[in-house]
Amino acid sequence: MPAKSVSGPVASGGKYKAGTTQKRMQSRSTKAGLQFPVGRVHRYLKRETLSTTRVGAKAAVYTAAVLEYLVAEVLELAGNAARDLKSKRISPRHLQLAIRGDDELDILVKATIAGGGVIPHIHKQLLEKGKKTAQP
Repeated sequence: MPAKSVSGPVASGGKYKAGTTQKRMQSRSTKAGLQFPVGRVHRYLKRETLSTTRVGAKAAVYTAAVLEYLVAEVLELAGNAARDLKSKRISPRHLQLAIRGDDELDILVKATIAGGGVIPHIHKQLLEKGKKTAQP
C-alpha cells in the first residue's frame, strides 16, 4: 500500500515542532487595518495628557483612524489639483488650493501654508463693465 502524502509541516524537522503552531507578531495598526502607527499615537497621547489621566487603547486606534482619514482626504484633493495643473507632484500650492477649495477643510485648517500662494478671486464689482451710462 503506498504511503499517504501529508500536507503541512513535517514533524521530523524544519521550522515547526510537532503539534505546535507559531504565532506571528502583529502590530496594532495591522490589527486595526490602518496605515498610521497606533503605538506611536498612543505614546504621544500618553505623553501629552496629564500624568493622572489614563489613555485607553481604543483611543489611540480611533485617533489614528481619524488622522489617516484626514490625510487621505487632503491628499486626494491635492492630487486632483495637481492633475488639473498638469503636474505629477503635489506642491504646497496644490495643498493650499485643495484645503481652501473645500468648505469643511477650510474651517478645520486655519494655518498659513508656506509657499501656498493666494486663492484666485476677483470681486464681483470689479468684473462689471461700465454698466453705468452718462445721463444728460
